[in-house]
Amino acid sequence: MTENRSAKYKFGDKNDKEARRKGRQEEGIKLRKNAREEQMLKRRNICMDDVTTSPLKEINVQTRPHDHLLSIEEIVKGLQSTDDNTLYEATQGARKMLSRERNPPIDDIINAGILPTLVTFLQRDDNRKLQFEAAWALTNIASGASHQTAAVVSHGAVPSFVRLLHCTVPEVVEQAVWALGNIAGDGAPFRDQVLAAGVIEPLVKIIDNTQASVPFLQNISWTMSNLCRNKNPPTALEYIRQMLPTLMQLLGMSDKQIKADACWAMSYITDGPNERIQLIIDSGVTISLIEMLSAIPDVLLLTPVLRTLGNIVTGTDQQTAAMLDQGLLSPFQTLLRHHKPNIVKEASWTLSNITAGTKDQIEQIISGGLLEELIRVLENGDFKGKKEATWAVTNLTSGGSALQVFKLVELGGLKPLCAMLQCADGKIVQVVLDGLTNMLNMADASGKTSEMTTCIEEADAIDMLEKLQEHENEEIYKAALNIIETWFSEEEDPQPASGDTYSFQAPKEQVPAFSF
Repeated sequence: MTENRSAKYKFGDKNDKEARRKGRQEEGIKLRKNAREEQMLKRRNICMDDVTTSPLKEINVQTRPHDHLLSIEEIVKGLQSTDDNTLYEATQGARKMLSRERNPPIDDIINAGILPTLVTFLQRDDNRKLQFEAAWALTNIASGASHQTAAVVSHGAVPSFVRLLHCTVPEVVEQAVWALGNIAGDGAPFRDQVLAAGVIEPLVKIIDNTQASVPFLQNISWTMSNLCRNKNPPTALEYIRQMLPTLMQLLGMSDKQIKADACWAMSYITDGPNERIQLIIDSGVTISLIEMLSAIPDVLLLTPVLRTLGNIVTGTDQQTAAMLDQGLLSPFQTLLRHHKPNIVKEASWTLSNITAGTKDQIEQIISGGLLEELIRVLENGDFKGKKEATWAVTNLTSGGSALQVFKLVELGGLKPLCAMLQCADGKIVQVVLDGLTNMLNMADASGKTSEMTTCIEEADAIDMLEKLQEHENEEIYKAALNIIETWFSEEEDPQPASGDTYSFQAPKEQVPAFSF
């Protein structure tokens, strides 16, 4: 290897490793932002069977199921009455209007100026049906766009809803939980208002009450996940510590939806600094998460479990090692062949975080037969899966040993990797160019330059590299030009070894013969 080539590259450099991990974290954020939102931010309470009646049948208030739906003008007029029955009917009319399956007139209700009245009804402990209908109406307003949620918050609904968590009527409490979940799901500022209002303690008490129904617990689990959601800023650690034992309790329940939302909460917690990842590891919950993953549950649960564990291995080498020691890799051959492309993508992304780690961690992927599976994804997966597999393979070329890099070539990984040079995603093209540069530098360091250049030529990469010299992205054309000029110029003209079999050998490493 020439002197100027060796100066370009440091194998296993600590800063390089941190850059690879950071790159995967940044791509993970993009992966999540670009993906369709798997877990709903907000939910509207639509009563499909009977929008005219309240579930609080134990309270004797006359309802007329076949009455016509009130107009907004009639609702406004009714809410000016001093008669509780009239107030109830007007509030119920607003709730029914907001419970329409399509296009509820949320802005019209807000503009009618009735929100302050509805919020005051949350204080009507003497009239639970009126209180419930007001809570339901406000829940559906808060399920809308941010400005609609803000209208509910601005009229002081948050402390009133938190107070209702102590109510003795389960239906009222559940509606309050639902409303708070919608408000918290809007974003970090409203989430923090809900947390500051003291929501956690009463939620924990409700969960500890064994009489809570499964739908009620589903609502609580979803609301708690929203309390952990959003990153700018993330939920304060003091609140995470308060919620974590309860989230683990929810994770142990049998209902899949409850477990899934608890897992989503874990994924939001781990989607951040290593301190938060360590909090989850120290809790001991990762053993349960890996057991769930190994059982290959349905996608409802599989997606957040895989996301959580994938987030954890974006952490330090020690945090990744802890997951590997607990058997994280055992289900990945199955996951990389899952019938859902999104699961293959998530699994490949998780492995890309591990190949950004140490040589020992890379070796565990190779010895577990997962490098072959990543190559198969590169060859046959959908584009999103191929992108993540490209990252996984390129990270291996950056942090792996010569033996590990040459194993990638032996297993046929070079051709599908080079094929990604033709994709329209400029970032992925850059990643492939980085990978090829890493492999050529590794071959130089091992005295196997001619073998590697021949393999790259046989992967039909030269034409692709030449086309990239006309690419509009300056970094891409410079990287492609550098590869061509450094390793494939006529001046160098590297001669391949005789025959079709090459023996790649890193210094002082025994490497078997490979056939390509």
